Amino acid sequence: MNVLREALSQWSWYLDGWIIVAGILCSVATALLGNFLVLRKMSMLGDAITHAILPGLAAAFFISDSRSSLPMFVGAVIAGILTALFTEWIRSFGKVDEGASMGVVFTSLFALGLVMIVQAADHVDLDPGCVLYGAIELTPLDTVLVAGWEIPRVVAVLSIVLLINLLFVVCFLKELKLSSFDPALATTTGFNATLIHYTLMTLVAITAVASFETVGNILVVAMFVVPPAAAYMLTDRLGRMIVLSVILAIIAAITGHISAITVPHWFGYGSTSTAGMMAVTAGLLFVLAALLGPRHGILVVFIRRQFLSWKILAEDIIALMYRIEERDPDRKPDAGYLREILFSRALSTSLSLHYLASRGQITGTNGYYKLTETGRDQARQLVRSHRLWEHYLVEHAGMSTETIHRQAERLEHFTDRQLREKLNEDTIETDQDPHGSPIPPEEFSD
Repeated sequence: MNVLREALSQWSWYLDGWIIVAGILCSVATALLGNFLVLRKMSMLGDAITHAILPGLAAAFFISDSRSSLPMFVGAVIAGILTALFTEWIRSFGKVDEGASMGVVFTSLFALGLVMIVQAADHVDLDPGCVLYGAIELTPLDTVLVAGWEIPRVVAVLSIVLLINLLFVVCFLKELKLSSFDPALATTTGFNATLIHYTLMTLVAITAVASFETVGNILVVAMFVVPPAAAYMLTDRLGRMIVLSVILAIIAAITGHISAITVPHWFGYGSTSTAGMMAVTAGLLFVLAALLGPRHGILVVFIRRQFLSWKILAEDIIALMYRIEERDPDRKPDAGYLREILFSRALSTSLSLHYLASRGQITGTNGYYKLTETGRDQARQLVRSHRLWEHYLVEHAGMSTETIHRQAERLEHFTDRQLREKLNEDTIETDQDPHGSPIPPEEFSD
């Protein structure tokens, strides 16, 4: 705690505040477009563009003979747009996978850029660390005057890019949604899905280039992919996905910078790369979303399936006890016998028996169990569903009596009264299943 307090005591709202603002603008601008890249299975296009802009930078240097921002930006944007166009062209005409076309384009352009850079090696200062991590920590040092306010140049640039991306997404959300899921249908409804696609690719290129100088390759790629992917794990609605991706991007930017200046102190080091830590934070948020997502989370799905398996086992237990009562009304099975017949584990069986007892469906005495009236009514409905399904599968599906039990056993757990009545109507009226066992009535009468 003392280390954390000492690290935060060095906080400067002018320096650290602008760094966080730049990180938020970059993260939100990329996440807005990243949602549609994820949906179109083009998540790595941002990575391809950040590699492929190298020849654009080199060509801008050769033409302008300077390293000023404007020529470099224009050259990089042109190279980024060409990357998107060439990728789509190779995919369409070469009939290859999207990932393969990206690989061909960005590796070729990146290699071309390296060759061009070598030719100007004496004149170009290319820092690999700056390429990977950017220089977001230096954001407050390069300022411009806007409406009488002195703000960092990158904040002004990224604000414009964010505004353009936001307007594009808001104004063309319907078109983006339709063209992402069904381009053919989008074209038949009257608007050009190809134009929407290339506009999106152009904005991706501009956003990647605008962010690249400041935050580097790592954060650009991470924010194009990770917040939208994490949001995708949390919801199946596009509108909510976009909002969640923006929120996650903002959280990653803020906590990433704070972590960059505090976490290393825990281990006796100085601060670390802010851009890298923002990407790490985004990755941790994705891990949490992947584990705890309400519908697709790994842990949530595991727990849901576990509870479902216990519920099915509990129903199997009372159905088995009902069949035992049919043959011998005085017999009371114990947990070992139930486990042996149902091939269940001791813990699962014990939990299911406690669950049934808590719901008043069984009672236990000295380790032996019997159905209550509530449990017997529930079990009768399960057995009725099972035997009606067996009758239906033989009569309508033409299955043999040797193979119907397993199928009926699966279906009985998801059959309600309405479906049972439908099965009863669609089969020849009988009071026995194909094995000769009686089909219990829907309602028991004395």
